[in-house]
Amino acid sequence: MRSAPSRTDAHNHVQRAYYAGDVWRNPRMRPVSSAYVNRLADRLARFGDLSPSERILEVGCGMGKFTLPLLERGYALEGFDLSPDLLAELRAHVPAGRTVRLHCGDALDPPATLRGTFDAVIGFFTLHHLIDLRTAFRAMRRYLRPGGRLIFLEPNAYNPLFYLQITLTPGMRWRAEKGLLRMTRRRFVAALRDTGFHDIRCERFGMFPPAVTNRAFGPRLEDAIERLAILRPVSAFQVVRATIPVGPSAHERGNPAERP
Repeated sequence: MRSAPSRTDAHNHVQRAYYAGDVWRNPRMRPVSSAYVNRLADRLARFGDLSPSERILEVGCGMGKFTLPLLERGYALEGFDLSPDLLAELRAHVPAGRTVRLHCGDALDPPATLRGTFDAVIGFFTLHHLIDLRTAFRAMRRYLRPGGRLIFLEPNAYNPLFYLQITLTPGMRWRAEKGLLRMTRRRFVAALRDTGFHDIRCERFGMFPPAVTNRAFGPRLEDAIERLAILRPVSAFQVVRATIPVGPSAHERGNPAERP
């Protein structure tokens, strides 16, 4: 008699099915060079203080929508994804003369060969597809060297446009996207502290989808909107950064001052 699937197995099955099939026809995931993609890639790299000399792992890299522009900028990037189909598409679009190491599996179960080997773990629109934040951050920490950084760019749960997009866009499903509801600063900070991270920073920015940002006036309009502090709480995107201590954290020593 087969045992019932675990909660994690069931969650991963939903995510694999969501991205299965003819993935190249999915315009949201297709690797293209655009003002929208470059703006988000540059924002994460700048906020995370990424350096070409660092070893960086991108979790949930998919077809390489953000992997490829970061490779073009000279970052030593490796990719990790649950879907072999998406990784095959990424590999097919790596420019001639460039190489990138790709890893397939559940990012929440780090392979022994990758543990403690990266200076930074990054991701774009990945956390809300993982089973929960504490499990995700605990796993991400295992990839990092002492003093390493975690940097993730996610949708902002308080931006109403994402709810309209999920509801109205063909192919998008709430069952796979419901993690959006957890994408708040309060939840990020609490989960990061609980899993031993410190120096936690969050920043909200942007407002428009690619259809607007990719127009000639789009980047200038985005810059103008970002200067309006009153709109910042409902910005479309947010980037979160945190660091693991070089030695045992106060949390690991049982210091209640480090607990949320």
